[in-house]
Amino acid sequence: MRRFAVLAAVPVAFACGYLAAHTGLPPAHAQTPPAALAPQVINLAAMTSEDIGPQVPNMGTLRTKGLVATPNGTIAVQSGNVPKHYHTSADEIQYIISGTGTFWLGNEQREVRPGDLIIIPKGAAHAGSVATSGEFKALAIKLPPQAAGDTHLLP
Repeated sequence: MRRFAVLAAVPVAFACGYLAAHTGLPPAHAQTPPAALAPQVINLAAMTSEDIGPQVPNMGTLRTKGLVATPNGTIAVQSGNVPKHYHTSADEIQYIISGTGTFWLGNEQREVRPGDLIIIPKGAAHAGSVATSGEFKALAIKLPPQAAGDTHLLP
């Protein structure tokens, strides 16, 4: 009798899985899918720190405002200075809009200024270190989107 119950459970489980997959319900996601992109023009140079938003707790003077979110990547404008950290799930590209100074990239500090493009592979240490002219403001692109909790601070 027990063998019959086990054998009968297999096709019942298969049928339930088949029905669940074909009922038209949307698939489950870990996070809400982003809204559809809308055509727009955003003047990043004119954005103030207050426009970008409040400081992110425990991240130096960082302020960030998401501009674009797709399943393949995100784009945000950021201002301020962040402690040295790395990400394991996303490559990051930063375009410096304003501010000059030094930027940690890997094991060295590099001079950066408006117009510089910084390529930060997954796992590479990085941080805005010493701003010599105004706070850094950058366009930050993360590919794929950074997973929640994937900012790992370094000493």
